[in-house]
Amino acid sequence: MWSPIGAQPRSAAMTGATRPGGAGHWPSAILHVDMDAFFVSVYLLDHPEDRGLAVAVGGRPGTRGVVTSASYEARRFGVRSGMPVHAAVRLCPELKTVRADWDRIRACSAQVMEVLRAYGPLEPVSIDEAFVDLGGFETPDRLAPAIRAKVLADTGLPASAGLGTTKLVAKVASELAKPGGCTVVPPGEEPGFLAPLPVRTLWGIGPRTAEWLADLGIETCGDLAAADPDVLVRRMGPHASRLPALARGGDSRPVHAGPHRPKSISTERTFDRDIADREQLLEHVRVQSARVGERLRRHGFLAGRVFVKFRWADFTTFTRQRTTVVPTDADADIQAIAEAIWLEHWPPGRKVRLIGVGVGDLEAGAARQLGLF
Repeated sequence: MWSPIGAQPRSAAMTGATRPGGAGHWPSAILHVDMDAFFVSVYLLDHPEDRGLAVAVGGRPGTRGVVTSASYEARRFGVRSGMPVHAAVRLCPELKTVRADWDRIRACSAQVMEVLRAYGPLEPVSIDEAFVDLGGFETPDRLAPAIRAKVLADTGLPASAGLGTTKLVAKVASELAKPGGCTVVPPGEEPGFLAPLPVRTLWGIGPRTAEWLADLGIETCGDLAAADPDVLVRRMGPHASRLPALARGGDSRPVHAGPHRPKSISTERTFDRDIADREQLLEHVRVQSARVGERLRRHGFLAGRVFVKFRWADFTTFTRQRTTVVPTDADADIQAIAEAIWLEHWPPGRKVRLIGVGVGDLEAGAARQLGLF
């Protein structure tokens, strides 16, 4: 039984909760907490004088940096994450751009996760979002908004929250609650909650799948929930058979408590001026390989895959990858593979706007093996 700070433990006498099997019973209860404009919110903790202003965390104006996070005041002008800073400033001339303080951001993330961990098994998804299993409580619908308020009270950082019987529903619910709200989807109401939303709302449905579904006249989750699985399979393959259930909120994934294991670790550099010099470009690959290796060792991971991101001067962008012989965290191994990928795919003399190096297929460092040579 989980007995969180600031919340009553699982007790019908103390909470007025319904008994299992009664009206309002939650067969499972998963909370998704997503911090609002997290990087900007962390900055504002130390710079309260900038509250209410259009603020973006990212690169400097006049460079090719991108926006990492934007305040909601900036978003009203169309400023979005991933947007080049120079484009953001054109949309919002009064935009204040600041650099990310990563040590402060990581410390604030740890503080948020510590608050959430008091309520149940915690699965961090990224530095600013996590799932919490509230199955230890009989009235999680009453507890969910209190948890969101507790995060704000203890950390000073605003968050949005969504509660559902599945991860999928909880994630969508928190997105619709932004900023600073809490959406609760009671058991049995998942299909109706999802029905009016576009199919792109669902995990696993990207632009291409959405195009295929649109060709079949399927644009909303309600359309997809009512679709014939056989028709979907003929059009898109065997994996499509699960889409109608997904559109009704079906998701059997449990909350996996434990430390967050990222899917990949990477770094990239956008140049102030396009570069076509071979040795200069290779030096950037070497530096980035070393940075990735250091982060692997710091977090205790080994990598089974190395990838390199390319962006030419005309904005053509693509990624190429190779698997490692054995999982590794060694700078030399990462660098050797990254250089080989780079030299294979870079036409000599081609101007480059961005280089990125990363690793994936991560596993715990204890799984290290020795290479043959």
